[in-house]
Amino acid sequence: MTQIRNFCIIAHIDHGKSTLADRLLERTGTISEREMQEQILDDMDLERERGITIKSHAIRMEYVRPNKEKFIFNLIDTPGHVDFAYEVSRALKACEGAILVVDAAQGVEAQTISNLYQAIEQGLEIIPVLNKIDLPGADPENISQQVIDLIGCEYEDILRVSGKTGEGVEDLLEAIVERIPAPKQEIDKPLKALIFDSIFNTYRGSIAYVRVMQGSLKKGDPMLFMATHKEYDAEEIGYLKLKKEPCTELKAGDVGYVIGSVKSLQDARVGDTITHQKNGADEPIPGYQESKPMVFSGIFPTNSEDFEDLRSALEKLQLNDASLSYQPETSKALGFGFRAGFLGMLHMEIVQERLDREFNIDIITTVPNVQYEVEINHKGERRKKTVDNPSEMPDAGKVETVWEPYIKASIITPADYIGPIMKLCQDKRGVYKNQVFMQGNRVEITYELPMAEVVFDFYDKLKSGTRGYASLDYELLEYRKGDLVRLDILLNGDPVDALSSITHREKAYEQGRKICAKLKELIPRQQYEVAVQAAIGSRVIARDTIRALRKDVTAKCYGGDITRKRKLIEKQKEGKKRMKQVGTVEIPQEAFLAVLSMDEDDR
Repeated sequence: MTQIRNFCIIAHIDHGKSTLADRLLERTGTISEREMQEQILDDMDLERERGITIKSHAIRMEYVRPNKEKFIFNLIDTPGHVDFAYEVSRALKACEGAILVVDAAQGVEAQTISNLYQAIEQGLEIIPVLNKIDLPGADPENISQQVIDLIGCEYEDILRVSGKTGEGVEDLLEAIVERIPAPKQEIDKPLKALIFDSIFNTYRGSIAYVRVMQGSLKKGDPMLFMATHKEYDAEEIGYLKLKKEPCTELKAGDVGYVIGSVKSLQDARVGDTITHQKNGADEPIPGYQESKPMVFSGIFPTNSEDFEDLRSALEKLQLNDASLSYQPETSKALGFGFRAGFLGMLHMEIVQERLDREFNIDIITTVPNVQYEVEINHKGERRKKTVDNPSEMPDAGKVETVWEPYIKASIITPADYIGPIMKLCQDKRGVYKNQVFMQGNRVEITYELPMAEVVFDFYDKLKSGTRGYASLDYELLEYRKGDLVRLDILLNGDPVDALSSITHREKAYEQGRKICAKLKELIPRQQYEVAVQAAIGSRVIARDTIRALRKDVTAKCYGGDITRKRKLIEKQKEGKKRMKQVGTVEIPQEAFLAVLSMDEDDR
């Protein structure tokens, strides 16, 4: 037990976490040179391309010190993005220590700080590491000072490492042995094993990755999942090396996997506690939460015949991603599709990308929005309703109050960009809280913002306004009252449900006017006049008209009485009127995509 060290790596996106993990695997002889490839723990193409970790991984290494003393290291790799904050908190719970990796060229960034605070709250031992010291732009002295200001460590405690060249990795391995405490020896107590991740295998069911906190689990033991009250037998247990390595027993302090023919990923949820069916633990490990989607969007196949393919694709994705939720929905404009809930914008982007790559399905997504709470007054009776789809929003006359989710956003940026960031946050209805000047001409600005304003294009604008230097992290605060309305887009008086949105009353006119102007450009002209309107309830607030295509019916008349021409024009007018009654306007796909990607400036 004293020879085990469980730790994770905390870092902002692109600070070299996966590359550093590669060097640790090499130095401990966990993988041979033949098996080696860059970012070996990131096994998804998407992870490699974007340089981000989407799914957390765990791997067991054996380290032999120069004096031949043997140690077992369990590295639990965590996702770095704010959308996966809950998974990070569970992975941290499974560790006794954390390596804080900071890029020696870029310095401390927002997500590093939020994950670091979580680690400190859970009482983890922190080893600060400056990575990428071989870069020409590295500034180890200044960045060391930032780290000292952040965690209050001594200058000598900070290790200097290069994940690329392998410099300083030996010192890091020694520091893991010396500074990170061994797990508590609680083998005599009832079994408690924390699930920090789970994956789905078509043949073996859901495989839970666990850290045994107390007691021990043997092969064949009857298990109880405490949150879902499901019962299974431990058919196979083992350690997580590059491939799974079966064993007969996992004891307190061990990290490994458990296979028990668990039928669904929903039964083995991240954060749940496994115990024995008989003489098990009374209390689960605290901190378990149901995954709650924050951002909602409609997903429709561009070709309606692909609906069943889309359904099976979403089912398969959900097997490997329990936080994705979806339900069928129909739209007059787009046909059959699904309403899907995501953890955040990155999660939504990843799901769309995987649908396209892994299943080769072309999809259209509607404007992303968040969940609102609406109080309705119907015939003197008040009741609350949760709304995540604009088409479900009741008529303006029935709505008493609307509550929307607010987040606390921490933005770290070079001081030169304070102006553009503050303007962006004010435009997004942000409430300024404070700003703190940090080491090296950097500022941390805190705002409270409505989540609905952040999910659309806030992150892109933040990056473009600061040349990519600013970093963002956020946490959900509460629901607050807001003056929100449903903005409908009408074509010839018929609402197009896929273009409806929930927006703030002050912004509704501006947004409606710009959408109408955009649709006027994109919808092809018909044989009759088409009115494009934006409306709140029954009140039209903006209108554009798509002119009719004219056929010159009087071309065959030459000379003669004017009444002949007038008669032909009247006849044509009657025909157009009848056509308008029965005709429907086809909205091209570019129109939906344009409204989705419409920038504030040209909206």
